[in-house]
Amino acid sequence: MRKRAWRSRLESPAWLAQPNAGHRALVLLERRGQLDTLITQNVDGLHQMAGSSPERVIEIHGTMREVTCLACGERAPMERALERVRAGEEDPACRTCGGILKSATISFGQSLVQADLARAGEAARRSDLMLAVGTKLSVWPIAGVVPAARDAGARVVIVNAEPTEMDELAHAVLRGPISALLPRIVGV
Repeated sequence: MRKRAWRSRLESPAWLAQPNAGHRALVLLERRGQLDTLITQNVDGLHQMAGSSPERVIEIHGTMREVTCLACGERAPMERALERVRAGEEDPACRTCGGILKSATISFGQSLVQADLARAGEAARRSDLMLAVGTKLSVWPIAGVVPAARDAGARVVIVNAEPTEMDELAHAVLRGPISALLPRIVGV
């Protein structure tokens, strides 16, 4: 199964994905000093590729751009492991301890990183504006950052193509393609 997973990672269309205008609009907000923390459920790393500061991004479901060793916890760039697969290793092991490597994403049934959840909750509670972008706000516990921000006095704006489970909490709801709406909101 792991050998098949490594081959599948090599061929994943996700490696061809590029940041869009929505990603770039969030970078502009950060550069203006208007974006403190970016919480994402995406694992593709496109926010950082667009220019978001890695220290401001909380990847709540991890990242496909790194591997982690299940034995020693060491992390490394995914590309290094994929190079080993291209060179003929069917199931590359950790170079430090020989343990099993896996994508640094949160797998089904695996616990979220508590420090990331705590950091996201703290960012929500100190925010004055919560932009909830491109999510139906149905995956808990991270969906809880929206009511946490609202309860702490933040304005809530939801930007999504479809209705969300928290539209009634929002001060404003904008519907449509994110890559079109976010640049207009930001004034790009």
